[in-house]
Amino acid sequence: MSVRKTMLAIAAAVALAAVPGVALAGVSGPAFYVNGTVYRTVGTPTDLSGTGAPAHSWDTIYEFFGAQMNVATAAPGDTGYNGGRWQVLGLDWNSTYADAVAEHGGGNGVIDTNSEIAAVLADAGAGGATDTGVIKSFVCPVIKLAG
Repeated sequence: MSVRKTMLAIAAAVALAAVPGVALAGVSGPAFYVNGTVYRTVGTPTDLSGTGAPAHSWDTIYEFFGAQMNVATAAPGDTGYNGGRWQVLGLDWNSTYADAVAEHGGGNGVIDTNSEIAAVLADAGAGGATDTGVIKSFVCPVIKLAG
């Protein structure tokens, strides 16, 4: 086989190997709340950890580890929105997720607004949680669900 054909075969193999990753990073269904509104996103392969970017250049997504959809602190049009640059922070419940929802979840049975997140983080009792720190940093869009 000629060098050119070998190089083309390698390039084709690399391109095909990349397709599943791109396909899996497609548009999501409902992904997270921003102040009580459900948004979706597009998964991207970005990893911005270790960039040294200042804290004010990120918005926050609070990770609920499957208890409910996560909560982001900003969306397009919000003052200070950073264009989809996110740091994900984990939540560790002082007691249980159910206790936090009972104390701070409002009438809809979930914690889905910035004020509810702030109340949970300020509560040292059973209805509270602590921020476990940055889990990951990345870029992804915030797309409001039609409805």
